[in-house]
Order: sequence, then C-alpha cells, then structure tokens
Amino acid sequence: MMGSRDRVQAALEHRDTDRVPLDLGGSDVTGMHVDSVYKLRQALQLDPPGTPVKVVDVGQQLGEIGSDLLDALGVDVVPLRGSFAEMDSRQNENWKSWTTFHGTPVLVPEDFNTEPEPNGDILRYPCGDKTVPPCGRMPCGGFYFDALTRQDSIDDDHLNVEHNLEEYEQVSDANLTYLKTESERLEATGKAILAQFPIDVGNFFSGTNLKHPRGIRDITEWYVSINLRRDYVYEVFERQCEISLQNLKKIHTAVGERVTAVVVTENDLGTQNGPFISPKAYRELWRPFNVKVNDWIHSNTNWKTFMHSCGSIWRFLDDIASAGFDCLNPVQTSAADMDPQALKAEYGSRFTFWGAGIDTQRVLPFGTPDEVRTMVRERMRIFRVGGGFVFNTIHNVQAGIPTENLLALYEAIGEYR
Repeated sequence: MMGSRDRVQAALEHRDTDRVPLDLGGSDVTGMHVDSVYKLRQALQLDPPGTPVKVVDVGQQLGEIGSDLLDALGVDVVPLRGSFAEMDSRQNENWKSWTTFHGTPVLVPEDFNTEPEPNGDILRYPCGDKTVPPCGRMPCGGFYFDALTRQDSIDDDHLNVEHNLEEYEQVSDANLTYLKTESERLEATGKAILAQFPIDVGNFFSGTNLKHPRGIRDITEWYVSINLRRDYVYEVFERQCEISLQNLKKIHTAVGERVTAVVVTENDLGTQNGPFISPKAYRELWRPFNVKVNDWIHSNTNWKTFMHSCGSIWRFLDDIASAGFDCLNPVQTSAADMDPQALKAEYGSRFTFWGAGIDTQRVLPFGTPDEVRTMVRERMRIFRVGGGFVFNTIHNVQAGIPTENLLALYEAIGEYR
C-alpha cells in the first residue's frame, strides 16, 4: 500500500494510485466549519461530550482537524500555514473558551471578542484592539464574520500603491523559523504537505488585521477599479509579485522539498452563473503575475502549484493551465458550465482536480445520506481514472450539515476511494 505522501504525489503526476487521496483541512479552502468538526468528532466518539474544538480560522470559523480525526478518516494531507494573518489562528498559543451561536463548545484565540453587542452580534476587532473600529461582524445566530469596510473616501489624485500593500510584507525571520520547524514536524507524519505562504498575487485584501487600513479596501470599489483604475491595480499586482518572489526564495530555503503543493492564489474568477471578471481582464491583469510565480516555483522547487477559484470558470481554464497551475480547486461542479464529465475529459491531463467530491450547496446539507453516497461514488468513478484527483468537498464543509450526512460522506469515501 502507498503511503500518504507517495499517494498524493502519484495523483499529482497523473499516475494511478492504490486509492484516491483525501484532503480535509489541508488549507483554508479545504476545511470544515467548527460546528461540523465537533459533530463529526462526537459521532466518531473521538472526544467526551462537551470537549471543545479549536477555531483555527477566525473569519470562516474553521475547526482544527486533529491528528486523531485525520487517522480515523484516512486523510492524506496536512497544512503548513505561514501566510497573512487575516484569519489564521494556527500559531496562536493562548486560547479561551467560547460557545458558538449553535451551541458548539470551542476554543478561540485570546484576542477574540466574545462579548456580544446589545443586538446579539459579535464584532471582531483588528488585533483585538477595541479602541479602533471593528473589522468584522458575526450576526446574531450567524456562522461567520462578514468583513466591515473601513476606508476613507478615495482621492484618485493621491492614491498610493504602498497603502494597498501594508499587510503584504516580506516574511519575517520568526515566521521562517516556524515554517522550518513545522515543516519538519509535518514531514514526520508521512502525509503530503499543502502549504499556504504570503505569495498570493492579485487577491483582494480588506485589511482585516490592520487597525487603520488605507488604499482601496471595499470589495465593490476594488472591482470597479479593475476598469476605472486599471493602471493602479496593475501596479499593486506588480509590487505584490515582487514581494512574493522575494518571500518564495526565503521560504524555500527554510522548508526545502518537504512541501508537496503550495496554494499560489485564492482569487475567485467565477460566480454561480458565469465569470466574475472577463477572460480578457484575467489575461491582462492576473495571468502575467501568475506565470512569474508559477515559473519560479517550477524552476526552483519540486512543489506543485494550486489555484483556488470558485464558481463557473470554464472560460478561464485554458489561460489558467497555460499560466502553469497544476491543481485546480474547488472544482465547483454546481456552477454553470462546470459539468464533471466534461471537465475530466477536456482538462484531466492538464490539471489535478483537488475538490469536486461532493456538492456542498445542496446535496451535503440538504440531501439524504443515500444521495450523498451516490454522488461520492459517481465523482470517484469520473475523476479517479488516470490519477489527477485529490478528493475534497467543493470548498469547506459548512455548518448545519446533518450528522448522518457527514458520516455518509466519509463512509462512502472509504468504500469507493
């Protein structure tokens, strides 16, 4: 039987494997909401009732996928995170108790605000500093934090590219030390390492972790700027790319070839029904810098490159492939023009599909256990042929999933993988 690292490597090289590799929690786009992590751990009897689960991604409220859960499910991938601190809590050393709106006992970072507003909302503050305006809101009864826009009126005559790069810093010596030590620890697990580093060029950053964010920080204004301020946006991307390449050199020195794949970008290009931007805009603004980052990785490392983009992205796939991406996630087959059979037939030799395993919009939350099993079986049949498939749900497993569906999902993976 293959080990986890060899299994994932074989799939990435489009070779047949003894069983389809499985990812759960390898990144902040392949994880599980803390409410669902708790349900699953309880159903598998991994903890006594009431045992809290750590929240490792505050914004999305993702739960820690412990080593015992990885082993119970046969997961092949572990995360290495050394990225922007907008939402990540993995390196936090001090935790405190909290209960989610839906009754899940959790541990949150020490700077997490657990005091609700009079209307029941929870406000999030940058670095836990309540002397500055809040950066996020979890509505009463909600599951996640919505980013709050905090920016002054935009003065087009005085826009400064550096303001949109404030959190886009060169990786620190302390972070490099952490990445080296953590990558060594993860290598000893025998699992494939999926890494997230500060190299994401072209993504929108709302400045959640900044106390006084400057530049263009409203997402609507940002996408308006793609057309109205294209030279400015291009210059932001150009500087992001310079910093990314500098970070990559330092990070590779620290972690070497222990990494199997690296998340290069999480920029969403698609909506449910079609492209979010035009393919022409992608070619002019994003693709040149995706090429530079991917070329550096492929020329200097053995890592595979991973792109996350939700929605209907069929019209971008030729450009994404030619930009040098090896892995495509989350493969949202519930979006328009994203038929799984057509994706495998047309692009199965060009991408490793890291995702596509189960529809998290309808089937997993609202279907029956039998419908969950049927979809898992069908996706395994379509995508496993000739390798090039790492099973993961389509984006993170959300809150509110019936326990019987969670169990059916992983039982079916075990049966059909």
